[in-house]
Amino acid sequence: MQPIETSRLILRNFAPSDAAGLLEYTADPRVNCFMDQRMSTLEEAAAEVEKRSTDDSHIAVCLKDSNEIIGELFGMTEGHEPETDSDSTSNRSDSDTYSIGWNFNGRFEGKGYASESASAFIEHLFMEQGIRRIYAYVEEDNFRSQKLCEKLGMRREGLFLEFISFVKNEDDTPKYENTVQYAILKKEWLAQQAVAE
Repeated sequence: MQPIETSRLILRNFAPSDAAGLLEYTADPRVNCFMDQRMSTLEEAAAEVEKRSTDDSHIAVCLKDSNEIIGELFGMTEGHEPETDSDSTSNRSDSDTYSIGWNFNGRFEGKGYASESASAFIEHLFMEQGIRRIYAYVEEDNFRSQKLCEKLGMRREGLFLEFISFVKNEDDTPKYENTVQYAILKKEWLAQQAVAE
């Protein structure tokens, strides 16, 4: 992807120099949804960075003045079966709905970096990628991410009870967690931008 710049940050593909920074915030995940991405060695992080370097679904968030990685944004288009129009020979296989998320190094918390980068990412998705609807899943007890969703103008759409399991209980059974879904439509986002101006 082409880098996206904000006043303090650069959003770009991962690079080999990001391995140590990636390891720093994945070695001890702060929320359960990242437990399966936990890394313990620089070699693991280097291999992951190499994989992500050509994958636009994971975007490194870096300080503009030092290029130091402070976290990441990630997302994917919601897939669906191609639709065939009987009057057309082409199939539609693209989707206008996109799921987003974020994972940041706790050392940089409280400086507004997450909202600055996520806001720029949302603008990119709506204005450059033609996305119509963006949503995010957040664990019910992850209040920081819920607050971020609200700051980004997203609506709380629902609560999924015992929706997913990322970790196990002491007896080795899955620990199911409640998940909140937030979303925003492009037309809602445009209306918010018009009011902000």
